[in-house]
This record gives sequence, structure tokens and C-alpha cells, in this order.
Amino acid sequence: MTTETHPETETGTGRLRERAVAALTAARARTAALTDAVDDRDLTAQHSPLMSPLVWDLAHIGNQEELWLLRNVAGRASMHPEIDPLYDAFEHPRAERPKLPLLGPGAARSYAAEVRGRVFDLLEHTPLEGTPLLDGGFAFGMIAQHEQQHDETMLITHQLRAGAPVLTAPDPEPPQGPPQAAAEVLVPGGPFTMGTSAEPWSLDNERPAHTRDTAPFWIDTVPVTCGAFLAFMDDGGYGERRWWADAGWEQIRTHGIGAPLFWHREGGQWLRRRFGVTEPVPEDEPVLHVSWYEADAYARWAGRRLPTETEWEKAARYDPATGRSRRYPWGDADPTPAHANLGQRHLRPSRAGAHPAGASPLGVRQLIGDVWEWTSSDFLPYPGFRAFPYREYSEVFFGPEHKVLRGGSFAVDPVACRGTFRNWDLPVRRQIFSGFRTARDA
Repeated sequence: MTTETHPETETGTGRLRERAVAALTAARARTAALTDAVDDRDLTAQHSPLMSPLVWDLAHIGNQEELWLLRNVAGRASMHPEIDPLYDAFEHPRAERPKLPLLGPGAARSYAAEVRGRVFDLLEHTPLEGTPLLDGGFAFGMIAQHEQQHDETMLITHQLRAGAPVLTAPDPEPPQGPPQAAAEVLVPGGPFTMGTSAEPWSLDNERPAHTRDTAPFWIDTVPVTCGAFLAFMDDGGYGERRWWADAGWEQIRTHGIGAPLFWHREGGQWLRRRFGVTEPVPEDEPVLHVSWYEADAYARWAGRRLPTETEWEKAARYDPATGRSRRYPWGDADPTPAHANLGQRHLRPSRAGAHPAGASPLGVRQLIGDVWEWTSSDFLPYPGFRAFPYREYSEVFFGPEHKVLRGGSFAVDPVACRGTFRNWDLPVRRQIFSGFRTARDA
């Protein structure tokens, strides 16, 4: 029988409060760094119709925090009911948000700060048990994850923004330790526990834990690199109809796509733009800013395929020595910089083969951090799924329109990244920090 590893049990509400305060504080510091880096004109501008103005994200973060913690947990009245419709993500598409009477930068900052002050007062006196929202501090963890997810969204806006660089971070360290022994790893067939019923801050689409069975398969030891993707391009991959799904072929023909987003060729060399810096494409770094269609076409060209979501999670969590599913590839301990490139410590992926300490028991590396990894799977509910605390987080997105991504990127904070975490997006999306690895049947 396969089992799920339970995270370390929090002893008492004191530790839970400390964890919640730390997560909320880290998220707000990152929000401030992303919004303070530009002037008010940049904050209110729409840098791409795919994204909201940064000032919308800033006030939306405060509005969701007020909604779930001050109203739903504490039962208080709305602080500013007139602005609620402006920051409802389902009421106004991103392309329309600049036309709304949004709070200005100063008012948005003041609103988010006032909400946060009241939330910290609430957290100090609220028992973290007794209701589904309070048990394990879930509502506070959900809001910390929500803010970090919007911080990643704002980082995407920074990448789309034109102009001089405003964000800086050191480059990742070169890979340390022994190189990976092989290009691919065999994952044994059989049952394993997928999803979680034990992670206190896990979101509804990660639940419940359940048994899945896989046939044996091979999976890449590291994500596909820019150099490998260049070989696909040099072989005419973007011009070969046979590699492409019908909708993908239409997409690249309609929009003239012939390389990952932000790449261009100049003087016989491929360059990319990264947060305002133009640089040669690094061949030993995981490829970034590719759509599901591009990942799928590359895999077909290579005689392989994208892994299913189930295969990805088994490669990441399954320990064949014990039959247990870990929280992370390396075990149950929270991530450190030795394990994974997370939390915007760097503004790029680590080189392929980095972070050997973060490898799975089978030797698969970089499953957490660096790049979100496209899988072949549609975003669907697990058996026994229950929407919580609202349908619009996951349930309304279920279906074949969205593909699942796994693993997180360098832009993801550890609070919003674990072996069970599921991301999803439309298969045309390229502005996200997406890459992939390939698999094949054994």
C-alpha cells in the first residue's frame, strides 16, 4: 500500500501564527519591491493587454486579503464596498482594467497596508482551529499564497515592460557536485499516492490524496535546455507541419512564431531580452517562455512526448525504497537554496544539472523551481474533489481548455510551491515562466 508523507505537525497555535506572519511578511516585502521599482506612470500603465496594470494587482491583493480574512474569518463589514467590483478578477478582463476608476498608487498602497495592519491584529487573537478556514491557519496561508502568485504575475509584467532594467538579482551559482549520471531516468511502474490530504495549506485542486497507477516510463533528468531547443529550431522544427498539433500549427502560422518569446536573431546569433537586458541565449539553461504547443512539437521532433501530470508527480514524489510519496523530491523538509531556485532570488533559471541536493530518489533534478513544466494533461479534478473555499479558484477552469504545469519557476515562492502544487494555463501562453521536460514509454 502506498502512503503519503505527512508534513511536520505544528505544535500549538504559536508556531502556526509565526509561520503565517512570516509568510505574509515575505509576500508583502516582495510586493513592495516589485511596485516600488517603478514610478507611478509605470504602475498605472498597461504594459501588455495580457496583463493588468501593476497598480491593479497591488489593490487586488489588499482586496482579497480583506475579503477572506477580515470579512469571512472575522465577520467584519467591507471597508470600501464601492471598490469590490473593480478588483473582482472575474468581472473585468485584464485588457479592460486600465479603463476602470482604479485606486491610484498612493491609495492602493495605503489600502493594502491598512488591511494588513488589521489582519495582523486579527491573527494575534484568532484561534487557528474550529472552522475549515481556520484549521491549520489555512485562510492565512491561502492569502500568503495568493499574494505570492500575484507577485509572480507582476514579475511577468516586468518582463513584458519595455525600457531600462529596474530589477536586479545575482545570477545562480554554477552547478555544484557531480554531474547527472544519465540524460533520462527510468521510473518504475505501479501504484503511488498522488495529491495530498495532509498538507495544511494545500489548495482544493491538490486534494484529496488518492492512488494512481502508472506503467514504467523514462523521464528527462533535467529540463530541456535552450541548446537542445535550438537544435529543434535549426532542424526546421517551426516549419515542419508534422510536429505540431492542429491548433499549435495555426497559432505559429497566424502569429509568425519561429522562436521562444523574447528571442530574436541578430548578426548570426540568437539573443533574448530578460527584464530589460539583451543577452545571448544561454545554451545550458532550461528553455523559457515556450507555449504548450511548442513544448509538444519539440517532444514529437525528439521522438518523445510530454509526461502526463501523474508521471510528473510520481517522478517528483515517489520513493521506491519506502513506497511513500514525499512532500518534495528531496524529502519532507522545506526548500532551501541548495534544493531549488525559488523565490525570485535570481531573475533566471539555474543551469541544467544544478541543485543535486534537490534531486528525487530516482535522480531526477530541478523538478522544483527554475521553470514551470508543461505536462500533457488537461486540468481536471481529482476523484473526491470538493471546491474550497470558492469555486472560482479551480473548478471553473477544469476541462480540456487548460493544460497543467508543474514544479514552479524561479519566480515562485516556496509557500506556493510543493510536490503536489498544480498550475494551469491556456496552451498558447508564452509570457509565463514556462519550460518542459520530455518522457517516453518504457
